[in-house]
Amino acid sequence: MGSDSYDVIVIGGGPAGSTTAALVAEYGHRVLLLERERFPRFQIGESLMPGTYWSFKRLGVLEKLKKSAFVKKYSVQFFGASGKGSAPFYFHRHDPHESSVTWQVLRSEFDRMMLDNAREKGAWVRQGAAVQEVLFDGKRAVGVRAKYSDGSTSDLAARVIVDATGRSALISRKLKIKTEEPTLRKASLFTHFKSGSRDPGIDEGATLILHTRTKDAWFWYIPLADDVVSVGVVGDIGYLLQKRAGTPQEIFEEELDRCPPMLDRLRRARQLFPMKVTSDFSYRAHSVSGDGWVLVGDAYGFLDPVYSSGVFLALKSGEMAADAIHEAFLNDDFSAKRLGKWGEEFIPGMEAVRKLVYAFYTKEFSFSRFLDAHPECLDGIVDILSGKIYINDVTHIFGPMGRMCNLPEDADHYGKAIKN
Repeated sequence: MGSDSYDVIVIGGGPAGSTTAALVAEYGHRVLLLERERFPRFQIGESLMPGTYWSFKRLGVLEKLKKSAFVKKYSVQFFGASGKGSAPFYFHRHDPHESSVTWQVLRSEFDRMMLDNAREKGAWVRQGAAVQEVLFDGKRAVGVRAKYSDGSTSDLAARVIVDATGRSALISRKLKIKTEEPTLRKASLFTHFKSGSRDPGIDEGATLILHTRTKDAWFWYIPLADDVVSVGVVGDIGYLLQKRAGTPQEIFEEELDRCPPMLDRLRRARQLFPMKVTSDFSYRAHSVSGDGWVLVGDAYGFLDPVYSSGVFLALKSGEMAADAIHEAFLNDDFSAKRLGKWGEEFIPGMEAVRKLVYAFYTKEFSFSRFLDAHPECLDGIVDILSGKIYINDVTHIFGPMGRMCNLPEDADHYGKAIKN
């Protein structure tokens, strides 16, 4: 592996970390990526936004995805409390480019492909390496302390430390700069099923979002390869877990009974593994960067999973951060301002998705009624659902939307003040 000093150390090998590592290495810098687990490993978050296409093209993995067995995704469809489905949001009807078709991925295979790509681009990749601590000299990050699977440890130095540790959020927890969003404290129960019912034609790979009768919870339905489907239920943590008895399996089945369209799709399906549980608390760090360090993906912030924005935002933050890191080396300036310059572009896009999340969780709000009243807003909504938030301006939809539901105020360009 060489010496114990690098230009950049990336902590975490998920989509955000592998993207950052691949692009910084491609710029010619000496990059070490440390991943505590050994891939492949199970991960949730299988549905991609079409906007990921441009990141995949830049990373050089687009052809691999086209040749893969991953299910193609053309649309997303929403089902209300009555069980009636909306018209599908077909991405290609708003943009006929091939980028409007994306994939439903098995994350164990997808993440391994992305990690392998970082290695192919020139990054050193070490799995089974858990970073115990980010090392600071005053306020400046200067390295990491890593523990390996054989029990040994070492201190490694770098000019830039990239935290891509996902919801572990290593740096923001250490510096106490992480703020949870109290109105979006959710939990989810999820598993995979075999032989769930699918719609025909291009609707076979659609992401389905289905409310329960009371709108206290909603289900995702994501078709995967080999006749497998990912299914999960999401609700306020108090409602879903804290205020009721029963095992996760029993709670899932109770909610399933409250969602007839989902129950119909799973009537002949076979569950493949025991129910998993996770907290889906939305949160944000106060800044994307500090002196010598950068946060990407979920290590910076996590949004509710309803619009499948996680991988998209991970890739975009990794891309933008990589460019900023390269600029920092060109200017020999590793200050928070230089390393975090990309936040001014990234955060407004994340805010657009966040506002649409708030609209979704407003029980009285209906996207169908909103679009009936404001058909001029359809393109803006589809742009958010497809991940074109860094290509097209979508802010015009939030004025009329804000008159039909309570939307949050914007965070500032560095996310320092999440207002509710």
